[in-house]
Formats: sequence, C-alpha cells, structure tokens
Amino acid sequence: MISLKPNQPTVSKYYRIKRYVDITVMIITLPVIGSTILLFMFLTWLTSKGPVIYTQIRCGQDGKEFKMYKIRSMVADAESGSGAVWAGRKDPRITVVGRIMRRLHIDELPQIYNVWRGEMTVIGPRPERPEFVEKLKNEIPCYEYRMSVLPGMTGYAQLNLPSDSGLDDVRKKLVLDLEYIEWVTFWFDMRILMGTALKFIRFKYFNHLPLKCCGIFRKPEDSPWAEKIGLD
Repeated sequence: MISLKPNQPTVSKYYRIKRYVDITVMIITLPVIGSTILLFMFLTWLTSKGPVIYTQIRCGQDGKEFKMYKIRSMVADAESGSGAVWAGRKDPRITVVGRIMRRLHIDELPQIYNVWRGEMTVIGPRPERPEFVEKLKNEIPCYEYRMSVLPGMTGYAQLNLPSDSGLDDVRKKLVLDLEYIEWVTFWFDMRILMGTALKFIRFKYFNHLPLKCCGIFRKPEDSPWAEKIGLD
C-alpha cells in the first residue's frame, strides 16, 4: 500500500488505462493535428527568422526533466537577455503568427510527439520549467503533488484559467490540477477534450460558455483543495 503524505491527492484509478486512451486520441486526430502543425510551421518560417520548432526543458512526472516541443511563437533567442520569465499577455517578443498560435494554443501541438514518447499525456497538469519549479515548491504548499502524474497538453486548469503571470495564478491552477488528479474519469477527460475543441471559438463575453456546456467550468475557490493550499 502506498503511504500518502498529508494532503497528497489519491491518484485516480483511471490513470491505469489513460495511456491507451492517449494513443487512441492521437491516431484519430493525427490528420487534423499534423496538417495544422505543418501549416503553422510554414507560416512561422515565412514571417520570422530562426528555427521553426524549438525545445524547452520541462519537469514531468516525479520531477523528471524532458525536452518539450513547440512551434516557435517568439522571436529567436527571446530569453537571451532576460533569462527564464513568464510571457506577458502583450509580450513584445511574440511574433504576429505567434499571437494567433498562442491564442488558439496551436504552438503546443508538436507536444503530441512527447505524448507518443510517454513523456506527456493528452490531458493533465501543464509541465513547468525547472527554473520555476524549486521556487514554486518552496512558495506554494502541495505544489510538488501535481507532478505525481504525467503532465498534459491541455487540461482542467488550463481551460478554466488564463496563462500564469505570478504566484496567485499558479495557486489557482494548482487547486484544479489536484482536483483533476484525484477525480478524473474517462468521461471527464472526454468533456475536457470537447471543451478544448470548443474554446477555439472565442467570444469576448462568452469565454466560459463552452466549458459550462461541457460541464467542466470550475472556479478554484469552489474546490475543496482551495483551503488545503491556502487559496484566499
């Protein structure tokens, strides 16, 4: 029997078959995802200098580091002067094509290769950069527990909340990540996939409507994990 630490989530039994679900989803969606990747690789090559695909080191399950693949959405060598920093909403380093890709999360699609290699899953907590992980583990209770499972391309927290810009954003996402790890089922994953597809259509005043239609809209403060990690 596994001995859980205080407040550590019990990993859902669904994770026993999740790998088979990932492979099925990849086979079904490969024609659409593959053609989209090729199109935006071409547009990136056409409109800005530098490599089209780039890699970042991320922390995966149990903190193991791996290379994550993305289509470049910023100017080449964007962090050569600043080092590792979170990207802002109007970050000047983001290219014109990059803004489109980031808005629709198309730059993340090459991570299907990481899923195939078994380094990621289609749905799960987003993998963080090693430069941030140690700081976040020291600042936020239970942060390391989100790495008890494989990281994902899309997920419960990513759909419900905007990109991180500080510790408060990370705390909110952590609440939903831990809730997902504990309670995910096959049907819940299918609803997240549907919500991910629907959120490609973004309306200014109805940003959460697709999630509500799929039954996966969630405010972090309503989660039982909010109190456990000290979310105000």
